[in-house]
Amino acid sequence: MPVSMPGSEAKTHKTQWRAIALMVGCGVLWGTLPSLPTTAQTVETVAQIVPLPPPVAPSPSENLSSEEERLQPPPNPLEMTDPDPLLPRPVVDRPLSPLEVYFLRLGVEDLQRQAEARYALGQTNTAFDIWYRELRLRRVLGVADEVAALGRVGEVAWRENRRTDARIITARLEQIEQEQQAIAPPDYSLLFSVAQGYEKMRALPLAVALYDQLLTQARAERNSAVEQLVLTSLGQLHLAWFDYEKAAIAYTDLLNLARSRNDSIRELDYLQQLAYIYQQGKMPDRAIPIQQELVQRYEALPLPLLIPPLKIALGDNYRAIGRVGLAATTYQEAFTQAQAQQQYGYSSEALVHLAALYEGLNRPADTLLVYQTLIQVEQQSYNTYGIMTAYEKIAQLHQAQGETAEAIAAYQSALSLAQQLDYASRVRAYTAQIQTLSGS
Repeated sequence: MPVSMPGSEAKTHKTQWRAIALMVGCGVLWGTLPSLPTTAQTVETVAQIVPLPPPVAPSPSENLSSEEERLQPPPNPLEMTDPDPLLPRPVVDRPLSPLEVYFLRLGVEDLQRQAEARYALGQTNTAFDIWYRELRLRRVLGVADEVAALGRVGEVAWRENRRTDARIITARLEQIEQEQQAIAPPDYSLLFSVAQGYEKMRALPLAVALYDQLLTQARAERNSAVEQLVLTSLGQLHLAWFDYEKAAIAYTDLLNLARSRNDSIRELDYLQQLAYIYQQGKMPDRAIPIQQELVQRYEALPLPLLIPPLKIALGDNYRAIGRVGLAATTYQEAFTQAQAQQQYGYSSEALVHLAALYEGLNRPADTLLVYQTLIQVEQQSYNTYGIMTAYEKIAQLHQAQGETAEAIAAYQSALSLAQQLDYASRVRAYTAQIQTLSGS
C-alpha cells in the first residue's frame, strides 16, 4: 500500500531527485554521491559539482581598433609555419630520406627559377613572395643552402631599396651567426658565407666585424689560405666603400703574405692594387715607393706598355710632394717611352702634365716649347680638338708676355680648327680675342 506524503514533503523529495538526476548526468558516480542535500543546499552543491565554463578570452584582434590593426607589423615571411606542399608528411617524426631531399631540392630550385622569371618581368612583389617560400624551404635543406640563398635574395632587396625585406633577411643572417658562434668550434666556412651575405646587402659593420673575427682565427691557426681569402674580401669591401686607408692595410698584409710564399704573380697584383689605392686616396708619399717598384718589375718582365701611364702618375706624385725636378724628368721619360711605342694618347698626356708643371714654375719659354711639341704629337694621332687646345694655350702664353702678333696668329690657328669642328662657343671666344688684340 503506498505511503502518502504531505504536499510540502513531496515537493522537497521531487527537488532532491532532480538534483540527483542532474549530478548523474554530469558523470558523478553513484558510489560517491553525497547524502541528499536539503532544498536550501541543492543549488549550491550543483554549482560546486558542475562549475560554469570560464569566460572565453577575446582574440587580440577583437580588442584592437581598425587603426590599431593597421599599425600592427606584418608577420615575418621567413617564420611562417603553414605546411608547404613540397614538404613530405611522414607518419612518424623522422629525418627526410635521401630521395625526399632530392625531390625537395628539385622543387626549391624550380621556385628559384620562377621567382627570377617574375623579377625579370618586373613583377617584384610576386617574385619576393616566391623567394620567401624558397628561403623557408632552403632552411629545411640545411643552413649552408639557406645562407647562400639569403645573400642572393638579400642583394636584390638592397638593389631594389626594399628596406623591410633587407631588414628581415639581415636579421635571419644575424640569427644564424649567433647560433654558429654558440657552437665550439663554429663552422668558419659557414660564417664566411654569412659575412659574404652581409657584404652583398651592404651591411658594412656586420661584414667587417665578422671578417675581422675570421681573420684573427685564421692567423691563430696559421691558416694562410683562409687568411688570404678573408684579407681579399676585406680589401675589396673597403675599396668599394672608398675607405682607402683600411683597404691599404688589407692589401699590404696580402703583399707581405705573397712575399712570404714567393708568389710573384699575386705580389704583382697586390702592388698594382696598392698603387691604385694610394693614387685614389691622394697619398703620394706612400704611392711613390710602390710605383717605383712597379716600374722596375714592368721593365724586368718586360711589360713596356704599362710603363708610360705609371710614370705619369709617378710624376704627379713627385710634383705633389714638391720634387719638381724628379717630376719633370719622369714626365719626359713617360713621353719618350710612349712615343717609342706609338702610344700617342699617353704621349700627349705626359706633355700636358709637363707643361702644367713648367707653367706653375713660371717658366714660359719651357712651357711654350712643350706645347709646340704637343701640337706635333696631336697631329700624329689626328686629334683636331687637341691641336686646337694647344694653339689656345700658346696664344694665352704669348698674350701674357705681351707678344700680340704671336698671340693673334695662334688664336687664328685655333679659330680655324674650331670652325672645322663646328665648335660655336670656341669660335665666338677666339674671334673676340682676335678682335680685342687687333684693337678692332
